[in-house]
Amino acid sequence: MSVKGTTMSDRERNEPREPGDKALPRGAVIGAGVLVIGSLLMVSIARLTGYDPAKPPASTVVESRDLRFDDRPDGAVLIYSHPKDRLVDTLPPGTNGFVRGVLRGLARERRADHIGAAQPFRLTRWADGRLSLDDPSTGRHVDLEVFGPTNAGAFADILIASDQPRDKS
Repeated sequence: MSVKGTTMSDRERNEPREPGDKALPRGAVIGAGVLVIGSLLMVSIARLTGYDPAKPPASTVVESRDLRFDDRPDGAVLIYSHPKDRLVDTLPPGTNGFVRGVLRGLARERRADHIGAAQPFRLTRWADGRLSLDDPSTGRHVDLEVFGPTNAGAFADILIASDQPRDKS
């Protein structure tokens, strides 16, 4: 049963493939190739243009404060403006867990680099609404908005308090 001009045998046309036959559908192979080439193209463009997903877009500083945090034996944290050493806020013992956690991480890095606690941290509000905490002595930078608005708000409260005169009562 051969048709003139056809090279495919009846066996190839009518019988199912052998279980060991590993031929992939042509469309799947082409799709995978396009996906790989597209991915490589996007990575190349990102590398050539200097795109860094970990680095936020450039913005201007709206306000910035240099602050020193002092742990007290009773568990409170006193926050002082720098360089005037004016007390701007007190975090009572057992409160502000997020603020304490961020400060612990930065303090751990300072201890590893043999840097004391006298140097201030820099709390900055950016024009795009972001907040960041920097440690100029180690070069460490923490974008606070990635932890959510409630956690970033704890540092926003400190920034607001640092701009207000404190009651002496």
